[in-house]
Amino acid sequence: MYDSFIDQLSGLDLSGLSIRPAPFNETDFPCEDAIDQTLGAVWSDLFAMFSDTALEADAEDIAWGVVNLFHRAASRKSAQLDRASDEIRVLLASADGSEVHSSNLEEQVERAQAAEASMLAFEQMREAAAALYRDETGSSWKPVSGSRTSHSRHLTSAVIDARDFLRARAENRRHALIPEGTPVVFAGGRQSFDNAEDARIYADTIWATLDKVRDAVPDLFLVHGGDGKGADRLAASWAERREVQQLTFSLDRRLGARAGFKRNEQMLSLNPRYVVAFPGNGVTERLVIDAKTRRITVVDRRTVTSRSKTKG
Repeated sequence: MYDSFIDQLSGLDLSGLSIRPAPFNETDFPCEDAIDQTLGAVWSDLFAMFSDTALEADAEDIAWGVVNLFHRAASRKSAQLDRASDEIRVLLASADGSEVHSSNLEEQVERAQAAEASMLAFEQMREAAAALYRDETGSSWKPVSGSRTSHSRHLTSAVIDARDFLRARAENRRHALIPEGTPVVFAGGRQSFDNAEDARIYADTIWATLDKVRDAVPDLFLVHGGDGKGADRLAASWAERREVQQLTFSLDRRLGARAGFKRNEQMLSLNPRYVVAFPGNGVTERLVIDAKTRRITVVDRRTVTSRSKTKG
C-alpha cells in the first residue's frame, strides 16, 4: 500500500516541526477531464496520420513512446522525492534545534511535497495514455525495464517487474512494489493460427478462464512472464482491463537454457492459489508438474484448441 509523503513523515521525530500544507492545490495541475480530452485528441490524430501510409506498421512503437514520455517524467519526479526524503532523514539525524536547521528542514519538506504532487500528476497522464494504447493495440503498456506503478490510491492497475519486487521484499518494504492480494500464476507460449477467428476464440478463452479464476479469488494479482506476444500479452491485456495488478518475471537471459526453469521457481515461491496453464513449451510443462508436486491447484487449459501451433 502506498503511503503519502506526509503519512511517512508522521512516523518520524520532527522535533516539534509543524508540517504546513503544500504550497499548491489541485487546481495547479491539469484536471482529469482535461487530461482525458487532450490525450484522446492527440491519440486520434496520431493514428489517423499513420493510417494507410507506409509507416502504419510503426504506429504502435510511436504510441508506446508517447506513453513512455509520461512514465519517464513521473520517474524523474519520483527520484526527486527520494532525494528530498533522504535529505530530510539526514537533517533529522543532525537536528540541533537552530532556526537555520528548521528552515532547511521545512524547505526540504516543501520540495518533497512538490515532487510527490508532480509525480502523481504525471502518473495520471501516463495511465490515461496507457489506456488509449491498450484500446488501440490490444496490449497492456509496460516499460522496457523496471515497473509501472501507480502511487495514487485511485489508480489500481500496475505492472511490477520481478526484480523490483524481489528487492523490495528482501528489504521488507511495503509500498507500491509489493502487490497486495493473492498471487495467481499464468503461463502459456506463443501460438500461430490458421485464421483470425481461431485467434479470437483463443483470446476469448484466456479472458473467460481468468474471469472465472477472479470470481474464485477476487483479490488476485496476476503473475506471468511478461512476454510482449502470445498468451502473456493476452493475459496482461485482461489484467489491464480488469484493473488487476501484474507481477512480471521476465527471463534472465544470462542463465541460458536454465532461465525458464529459474523463473518457474521464483513464481512458485510466491505460493500462488492457482497456476493457470495454456499451451506452451517444455518450461510450461515443468511448471505444471512442479505446481502439482507442491499441491498447488492447476487450471489446465493446455489442450484448449487443436488448431493452434505452439511456438514456445
